[in-house]
Amino acid sequence: MFTGIITGVGRIAALHDLGSSLDHGKRLTIEAPPGYLDDAGLGDSIALNGACMTVTSLDLPQHRFTIDISVESLAKTSGLAEVGNRINLEKALRANDRLGGHIVSGHVDGIGKVTRFAQIGESWELRVMAPRELGKFLAYKGSITINGVSLTVNRVADSAEGCEFSINLIPHTVENTALGQLQAGSRVNLEIDTVARYVERMLSAGQINTPPLSA
Repeated sequence: MFTGIITGVGRIAALHDLGSSLDHGKRLTIEAPPGYLDDAGLGDSIALNGACMTVTSLDLPQHRFTIDISVESLAKTSGLAEVGNRINLEKALRANDRLGGHIVSGHVDGIGKVTRFAQIGESWELRVMAPRELGKFLAYKGSITINGVSLTVNRVADSAEGCEFSINLIPHTVENTALGQLQAGSRVNLEIDTVARYVERMLSAGQINTPPLSA
């Protein structure tokens, strides 16, 4: 469980195949900020650009750790398969931590496409086109996670192409996350608000006849 409050910006330092076939995933070596891993351990969960991953090895002197990512996860996320990419990092929430953002699971629901990223006054406007199926979960002043960052939706516009929504980024967010490297055309990981997910399920329950799950 996470909050969408980024605690560090890392870099993909190396990428290795876990096997010789297309069915094999990758091993990522992540370089973290100095001291970031001092309280981390093997098996800990760390979100990379909003995707929850498990620490498989630690190199504290080099400020590095590794994670193994499956082919399925690579296909469902963006920004985790290129050496040199800067990525947002967040360690899992502790029971006594402040919930500064909103409840985030670390499970990416879809990939959006940046349609505009421009400075307006002291802030930046970020517009993202989300897949149509996620549009029903987006609402004015609602929460959305973009590359692991908890953000507030300012505008929503549905179209045949998808659902375009607008975010206002303050300078602190741009300077302390990897969102500042985005540009029109960039692909981003999206996670919808957990509350919206359950509300949609409660409202739609019983409306569609589906076969029971097999034993």
